[in-house]
Amino acid sequence: MNEGTPPGASAPAPDSQSKALGDVIAINEGLIKDHLNKIVVTTVEETLNALLDAEADQLCGAKRYEHSPDRVDTRAGHYERQLHTKAGEVTLKMPKLRKLPFETAIIERYQRREISVEEALVEMYLAGVSVRRVEDITQALWGTRVSPSTVSELNQKIAVQIEEWRNRPLTGQHPYVFLDGIWLKRSWGGEVKNVSILVAIGVDQDGYREVLGVMEGAKEDKASWVNFMRHLKERGLAGVRLFISDKCLGLVGSLAEFYPDALWQRCAVHFYRDVWTAVPTSKVREVAAMLKAIHAQEDRPAAQAKAVLVVTKLREMKLAGAADCIAKGVEETLQYFHFPSEHWRSLRTNNPLERVMREIRRRTRAVGAFPDGNSALILVPARLRHIVGTQWGRKRYMDMSHIKDLAPAPAAPNNLVAGEFA
Repeated sequence: MNEGTPPGASAPAPDSQSKALGDVIAINEGLIKDHLNKIVVTTVEETLNALLDAEADQLCGAKRYEHSPDRVDTRAGHYERQLHTKAGEVTLKMPKLRKLPFETAIIERYQRREISVEEALVEMYLAGVSVRRVEDITQALWGTRVSPSTVSELNQKIAVQIEEWRNRPLTGQHPYVFLDGIWLKRSWGGEVKNVSILVAIGVDQDGYREVLGVMEGAKEDKASWVNFMRHLKERGLAGVRLFISDKCLGLVGSLAEFYPDALWQRCAVHFYRDVWTAVPTSKVREVAAMLKAIHAQEDRPAAQAKAVLVVTKLREMKLAGAADCIAKGVEETLQYFHFPSEHWRSLRTNNPLERVMREIRRRTRAVGAFPDGNSALILVPARLRHIVGTQWGRKRYMDMSHIKDLAPAPAAPNNLVAGEFA
């Protein structure tokens, strides 16, 4: 018998004891969280109001109701305004003075949100969250739904910073530069038209990737590329040994105009696609294997010899169009052989920039048509700057020790000797 149990009485069952104890120590977590939230909001509210009162006392030269010869003004009550903070919505009692204007250094005039909240909204938008989702998230986090116009106004605040970043001076050497453009929709004179945004990323002398430039072009033509290359040149882009890009209209001539000593590598994947346009669907896989075999060779002469064999075989297969395409353009895809073999995989295609452009496309698809080119030049560079701040920009992309002692590559002809493809 348990100690303390009356004679003739049975001890309570263990399960009933546990149940009774469980009822005694049960905790309502929801009530506790709600209580803590109220405590935090109240603390933030009291702290901000105390700071405002202290500022008012300093402006008046004396505390409230204090008689002092140093007093220069007196209180005239206060007015209330709401401020959204990370802790929640608080009510501020803004002091009013009889003579002097009350300008607080704590909160900007007409500000309705804590700066950190505004930064969070902008970061959500730039990270790819749609405006509608931003509204839902702010409603869940802060109990306030932010309108699309508010998000747009917040984005305008970073426009100046984005413009400074887009036009910053370029320092150091960038041996490898990747170029590409992306088509976006924009409203122009009441009509929706295409506009191109030109982008350049580079690999610096330490092997890290960097976004070098972003610029609007009316279209991907020679004039647009000339302006873009001039933009990069004037900002200090130097030490370029190889440009990698698709064969865009006017691009190759623009490169030669501003960087005559640099080589140009045509993206092998885009080259394959051009060849496949002259190949029946049933033969694409076979021709693709032939093309990949060219770029799998151990050096440039072997790749050229393999290209000759591929052209001959395609003519035997009655695919003269594909054979002519390879004969005229394959040399443009072999410039990477002039550089260290450790870098070949990254240099023979424009994939490093293509992956970045896919991320830009994902973010801009939700926008639809931009109201003007300036809006596109806010969102696209902002998104690129966001990418640079991730692992993409912090991780070493190449070991550049292989290129330091490499001799300059000789100028190469645009295509192989015609006799080799006879």
